[in-house]
Amino acid sequence: MTNKSYSVAVIGLGAMGMGAAQSCVKAGLTTYGVDLNMTALEKLKEDGAYAVGQSAVDFASDLDAVVLLVVNAAQVNAVLFGENGLAEKLNKGTAVMVSSTISAQDAKEISQKLTSLELLMLDAPVSGGAAKAASGEMTVMASGSKQAFDKLQPVLDAVAGKVYNIGEEIGLGATVKIIHQLLAGVHIAAGAEAMALAAKAGIPLDLMYDVVTNAAGNSWMFENRMKHVVEGDYSPLSMVDIFVKDLGLVNDTAKSLRFPLHLASTAYSMFTEASNAGYGKEDDSAVIKIFSGIKLPKKGA
Repeated sequence: MTNKSYSVAVIGLGAMGMGAAQSCVKAGLTTYGVDLNMTALEKLKEDGAYAVGQSAVDFASDLDAVVLLVVNAAQVNAVLFGENGLAEKLNKGTAVMVSSTISAQDAKEISQKLTSLELLMLDAPVSGGAAKAASGEMTVMASGSKQAFDKLQPVLDAVAGKVYNIGEEIGLGATVKIIHQLLAGVHIAAGAEAMALAAKAGIPLDLMYDVVTNAAGNSWMFENRMKHVVEGDYSPLSMVDIFVKDLGLVNDTAKSLRFPLHLASTAYSMFTEASNAGYGKEDDSAVIKIFSGIKLPKKGA
């Protein structure tokens, strides 16, 4: 099958979904885009999508694959099995790549429903941020059957720089991603704490940022997110509320394994405090705003 004759719908055109869809277009796949946001749909259409819409149901029978990059398990379930759900409209053997960050239990339950409709599922969370998504170099941590991997190969080739096959069991991909999010969330929270201390001590934040990004204390998350703090720009690429959700999943996973997570619990409290203070829809670096008695840079100031 040539790429041109392979059809994929990307559902959820946020920072990661838009990049994934653009990467599918660039790879020559017949790409459909689905989102409730008309601006996102128009942008993807301009970028060469075959068709766009607020529901994938209209073109369900044309699809070889579906990639879900919506926010959470509730949205995955609504798209697939809700009112006018997509799953029962898909041809048997269509592959569904669930790339939202969800619990292993949710992944298993979604897989059982898809299997009963003779559809394939890849439990395939992704990472890499908006830039890696746009360049087709996301990291995919996936579990599922060989058939699911094979059917989704053109999509994986298009969107991923690295694909990790975690095993056949659905839920393993979700668990690896949740463990990854433990690190991502803790790194942002620790970065915010360090920059807040610098602000309190009167160290210019651009200087502190420069030192850390050229020294051993740096992390990818510090370098990426604390730049937003230095620039005073909290336009959301990934929101505070995403980490309230993801660190909640981390703590739920730990609870189910009866395993204590000291840092993840604290980071979860920090993001929840930021959300509670009204910063939930701002960039996740806005977790720094929970620290009082410090002056932070303001955009354009």
